Amino acid sequence: MKEKHTALSMEGQARLTFNSQRWDWWPLLPTYPYGIRKTLVRELVADRLWSFEQLHGIWYVAVPIRMTVIKVTGGLLLYAPITPTPEVCAKLKDLQSLHGPICSIVLPTTSGLEHKLSVPAMARAFPMATVWISDHQWSFPLRLPSSWLGFPADRTKILFKDGLPHTIDLEWISLGPLHLGLGTFLEVACFDRLTGSLIVTDALVSIPKTPLSVFDLDPLPLLFHAREKGFEPILDTPEMRQKGWLRIVLFANYLRPQSLQIRPLFDCLRDSFSPGCRQPKLHFGFYPFQWQPDWQSEAEELLATPSALLLVAPVLQRLVFPRAQVLLLAWIRRLANLPGLCRLISAHYDSPVDCGPQQLEILASRLLQKPSSPSQGSWVTLALIDDLLLKNGIVPAGPQDCDGGNAPNSRGA
Repeated sequence: MKEKHTALSMEGQARLTFNSQRWDWWPLLPTYPYGIRKTLVRELVADRLWSFEQLHGIWYVAVPIRMTVIKVTGGLLLYAPITPTPEVCAKLKDLQSLHGPICSIVLPTTSGLEHKLSVPAMARAFPMATVWISDHQWSFPLRLPSSWLGFPADRTKILFKDGLPHTIDLEWISLGPLHLGLGTFLEVACFDRLTGSLIVTDALVSIPKTPLSVFDLDPLPLLFHAREKGFEPILDTPEMRQKGWLRIVLFANYLRPQSLQIRPLFDCLRDSFSPGCRQPKLHFGFYPFQWQPDWQSEAEELLATPSALLLVAPVLQRLVFPRAQVLLLAWIRRLANLPGLCRLISAHYDSPVDCGPQQLEILASRLLQKPSSPSQGSWVTLALIDDLLLKNGIVPAGPQDCDGGNAPNSRGA
């Protein structure tokens, strides 16, 4: 009887955990992991900074997405909210009980639906918080007002236009806005003076050579892409996790790496009829990717740097900044002049990582030494996309500052 009672208790606990990780609004952005979002919470700086991490991606090309919680005068600020599952809300309420109410929710970017779609739900979960959004929010195909995008009209403010939150504690530095045809790119970085921490969304990343700890909650994306064919079984070993991580890094940064070929459709369908492939989590054995023998050298080239070396996210570097490199370099150098800067916390990949003036100056120098629009090797697919957008007039041929050259740079000092 005792064993039966224990089994029932474990089943009940598993059901409770499952329900706390549910996200029923996932069809609004049907990306992995769909309706179940597991969350890793880490304290980055004692009693000051916390990281809430989930996975986010397409076709198991999943990378960490991170919300940073900052203790400020008067309570807590949420930077770049993630999906507010019951688990996330419960852990945030635990922090509230120790450090005060969530008083500010910040959407620091105009791009990235994975950041934007979480804000209205997070605002409903914490109805006393003021919502701060970056200017020039946009939607496609219809241009809708912010209130129609779910931002609460009675407590939503625009960064810089309506002021800035918690300027006693924080400094805010804007990259952009840049007109991109369909919409606008704008990212607002946040600098926590007390800890010397620079908090960004997408523009700066540090990609580790090994999988991050959030994958311990769900290693399936790593193991899915570690295979060579769709009929191969899922094997969970450290070697397979590492292999899958390197391939995900190539996918996420170059979309279609140079060492990746697309298999003929007939071969993919034939493999899907192999024994053991009738599983939805394996996409029924459909795996259209064929990696060339030298694929690992391409990954090593991307990661052949010290782990703390900073990068401009390759997708942004090739599709957003080729015609605005001067603006990007000026932003990086403004960041390098922040007094006491010592670490970077990004919404993706590794965090926190060492980051001071020297690392940012090295990054600026590397960008100056390389072509602003690389088109060879790993960059071929991104270059083709950029050329297609230019030829069809979807993006402008030159930099276009939405504010006529007077975009806000830094406030909160």
